[in-house]
Amino acid sequence: MGIDITLSGLLYAAARGDHAVALASAASLPFGSATFDLVTSFDVIYSLPDDVEQAAVAEMFRVLRPGGHLILNVAALEILRGNHSVLSGEVRRYSRRTLRRALERAGFIIERITYTNATLLPLMAATRGLQRLTGHKASDDEIRVPPAPVNAALKGVLALESAALRFIDMPAGTSLLCAATKPR
Repeated sequence: MGIDITLSGLLYAAARGDHAVALASAASLPFGSATFDLVTSFDVIYSLPDDVEQAAVAEMFRVLRPGGHLILNVAALEILRGNHSVLSGEVRRYSRRTLRRALERAGFIIERITYTNATLLPLMAATRGLQRLTGHKASDDEIRVPPAPVNAALKGVLALESAALRFIDMPAGTSLLCAATKPR
């Protein structure tokens, strides 16, 4: 099951054969309590106002069965706020501590939090710094897929990082990935 807050998201999913998508907000899930063994959320809660973020995390907790798992990905490191943040409606970027606090407040037990996209951090930090220095304004270029050779190189680098993440946590990165559990 999935959700999207927009009709266009539902239509996009349906056009690709996925009909198990409900029109809903993460802060008000249309599912019964203790329904799922796994809940995932990728790049959603960082764009929600504080009270809605808290409601969304509480809803994820509510719909999980005891012992169920949450996999959550969010934007990391406030210093990386930039033009892309404007285009994506970003409200906040997290540190390990702030993400841990948000999830534990809802009752989750944190199993692992690691930064990801660490290999992209220097490039992104330089880009954000240059944007600040030049006053460059947000444009659609911020959310376009790069040319195929550049995209392939970035995929390769991130694949190597993904393999390393099986064994180590990254000390910094552009995103945070968390695995948490609802107590039994």
